[in-house]
Amino acid sequence: MKLQLQIKMNEALYLRNPEGSELGKNIIKHGIQLIYKYGFEVFTFKKLAEDIGTTEAGIYRYFENKHKFLVYLTSWYWGWVEYQIGFHTNNLKDPAVKLKRVIKLLASSIEDDEQTSYVNESLLHQIVISEGSKAYLTRQVNEDNKQHFFKPYKDLCATIGNIILECSPKYKYPKSLATTIIEMAHFQNFFMYHLPSLTDFGKSKEETEVIAFLNDLVFSSLKKIK
Repeated sequence: MKLQLQIKMNEALYLRNPEGSELGKNIIKHGIQLIYKYGFEVFTFKKLAEDIGTTEAGIYRYFENKHKFLVYLTSWYWGWVEYQIGFHTNNLKDPAVKLKRVIKLLASSIEDDEQTSYVNESLLHQIVISEGSKAYLTRQVNEDNKQHFFKPYKDLCATIGNIILECSPKYKYPKSLATTIIEMAHFQNFFMYHLPSLTDFGKSKEETEVIAFLNDLVFSSLKKIK
């Protein structure tokens, strides 16, 4: 029997816990597939219901609207990434080695995790890169923030920020650098394949070059601090 990884989710994001039933898990599984295939703007609960073989009303019993569904998916992803960082850096003592491992994890392609049978992390990773900002670039961002919808992302940034401070305790901008690492890893990945003239990696399309760029950016900044 395979171990099932559980990511703690904000209960305000759903009306009924989707992880508590087969239909709920199918909503997550097929929702990821459809958003990846068509994009979030075209995605609807009606399309999702047809794909699963249920009613649109059945989807609404779990999620109030597709915005909260997207926030749910991105929050789940950030929680999963933080788990991966903890798992892969737990036994590392050197903070510089630890930070390099974090950068590699963030800038590398994601493989589907067997511990989560109803979530395809590889597809979800691509959704977060191309659609993730739509979870918070909204008019209701302040209200969503009050409900702690973005806590998993904040927690991840805090974790990375603490590793940065381990490397350079006097560095003034650990949170800003943490978010920069995450966003740059995503943007450079996206640009490399879709807008190559905005990167230096368009011809090679090598993740190793993105990782090298981020290492140079991060450690050059930290070396300036005495």
